[in-house]
Amino acid sequence: MSLTRLTLRDFRNHAATRLEGMRAFNVLVGENGAGKTNVLEAISLLAPGRGLRRAQPAEMAGRDGSGGFAVAAEIEDGAVQIGTSTAHEAPNRRLVRINGAEGPAARLGEWLSITWLTPAMDRLFAESAGSRRRFLDRLVLAREPGHARNATRYETALRERNRLLGDPTEPDPLWLDGIEAQMAESGAAMAAARAALVAALGRVLETVPEQPFARPSLVYASAVPIEADALRSMLREGRRRDRAAGRSLIGPHRDDLAVTLAAKNAPAADCSTGEQKAMLIAIVLAHAELTAGERPRLLLLDEIAAHLDPVRRTALFERLESSGAQVWMTGTEMAPFAEVSGSSAVWAVRDGLVEPL
Repeated sequence: MSLTRLTLRDFRNHAATRLEGMRAFNVLVGENGAGKTNVLEAISLLAPGRGLRRAQPAEMAGRDGSGGFAVAAEIEDGAVQIGTSTAHEAPNRRLVRINGAEGPAARLGEWLSITWLTPAMDRLFAESAGSRRRFLDRLVLAREPGHARNATRYETALRERNRLLGDPTEPDPLWLDGIEAQMAESGAAMAAARAALVAALGRVLETVPEQPFARPSLVYASAVPIEADALRSMLREGRRRDRAAGRSLIGPHRDDLAVTLAAKNAPAADCSTGEQKAMLIAIVLAHAELTAGERPRLLLLDEIAAHLDPVRRTALFERLESSGAQVWMTGTEMAPFAEVSGSSAVWAVRDGLVEPL
């Protein structure tokens, strides 16, 4: 199954956009600022989380709209209908509906597996560990919908523990015990899911050639054991230190994804921009192969082909075609997509208007 219809209302510069006739490859072509990435962002909201730009819902509402927006999609010609929206009276509260029933955003992950690459991610390996954790969590979530629930529970407990540790009054030890138990349970589950995915990606990457995309080596870098009782004990023992620091210094919120260029055994952050992008593409392609045959999968690739040479473009399209995912790509011109134009649905995007080509 895959998307067969997409509707945007008052979403950024799209007042009323409707796309139908999707295929395995879907290409949005238009000038910079026309609204191509906005379509990808709208699709990304059909998964749990804040979307590919990590924007607040109020930021996504169209300027000429009612103060809210709506994104709706049909899967397999209406067999499943999903959507998300906001309203003028609560611009930052995102509502989710699945087959007409309202539910939590985490349920979106039960229907679609969505992964994306954007130009802003090209320097992921040189940025903060937090950026890599978010990237890793997105990959885990695309495979395990329950990861969103564990992440939410952990973050909620982490904020409460930090609040208590920062309070001038000595916190109640029993209250901390309860919070740390929740952190340990959900945090261990989070870390275990991350580590399992990194190991699985590593096995896939070992089977692919070094070229045309640089092969990365992945390690889940964690300073704590992935076991709830051990993590709970470490949190309890570290209260005095964490209270002095004003925050929790251990836990999966401090972990990282360590990436090296296998051929050179060089940290990804020390590699060229081109090598970093190639490794990022290799990871996403490995993930697509790893999740084959599971829930309907969407790959959102913003400006992915423009800066690839013909050899890498051909290899990319071949890998994407064999992945079985529905692929959405953007570009300023059709030339980079010439090889797949015959098997693609193509739309021209201009000033928030979308027309099939």
